[in-house]
Amino acid sequence: MARNASIRRKLVVTAFAWTVGLVIFFPILWTVLTSFKTEGDAINIASFFSTGWTTEAYSVVQSRSNYVQFAMNSVILALGSTFFALVIAIPSAWAMAFAPGKRTKDLLMWMLSTKMMPPVGALIPIYLIFRDFGLLDTRGGIITVLMLLNLPIIIWMLYTYFKEIPGEILEASRMDGASLGKELLYVLTPMAIPGIASTLLLNIILAWNEAFWTLALTTKDAAPLTQFIASYSSPEGLFWAKLSAASTMAIAPILVLGWFAQKQLVRGLTFGAVK
Repeated sequence: MARNASIRRKLVVTAFAWTVGLVIFFPILWTVLTSFKTEGDAINIASFFSTGWTTEAYSVVQSRSNYVQFAMNSVILALGSTFFALVIAIPSAWAMAFAPGKRTKDLLMWMLSTKMMPPVGALIPIYLIFRDFGLLDTRGGIITVLMLLNLPIIIWMLYTYFKEIPGEILEASRMDGASLGKELLYVLTPMAIPGIASTLLLNIILAWNEAFWTLALTTKDAAPLTQFIASYSSPEGLFWAKLSAASTMAIAPILVLGWFAQKQLVRGLTFGAVK
């Protein structure tokens, strides 16, 4: 009897999980299928699963826009902001985890509170700073903004991972004569690789998908794929097939990365959860 109840419970949980997954995935499926429609079929819901697939929208998008340049900017911005954020976050999280002060928790809460402010609240001062220092539409400027934007989350995640590492191991390395730099590089970092890897992957995804600041601070030279998608929203109206094709081309690289890195991402996010 108990075994039958356990089997039924697993089936219910599995069915619920699949239902939630399909609901989340459906907008992506709709976008991909719409990208292979003509503009006439794209606005006709009845023809959603009909035949008559075409790559016309992709051809138009390729001829109108330099996809490679937008994609390259997204790669540089995501990787650059992630690299510099980790350079700052790893020592910061180490100090908070292994040399905490009296107000460490207050500092962590303050950093997290900066994520609660609507981005538009800081748009005007940041835009004026970028304008006066010549940083508008530059990769360096956008990398800095994305780095600072995600830095609180990165420090919080690394702090959580580092707290799971026994401090006695670091004390042993100091007794063996390891300097602070060697302690961070050769002792702490290798032990926290799952957590650092998941933090890196999450930050790349967040930076890749950031739209508000990239749309506000870029126009052409440093414009990433978010600007590439927005360029297909015109005063003449929305061309759903072309917009869907541009969206599919923009999300495809990050979807592939997430698919291949899902095991590492889950492993890192659950790092230290079970002892």
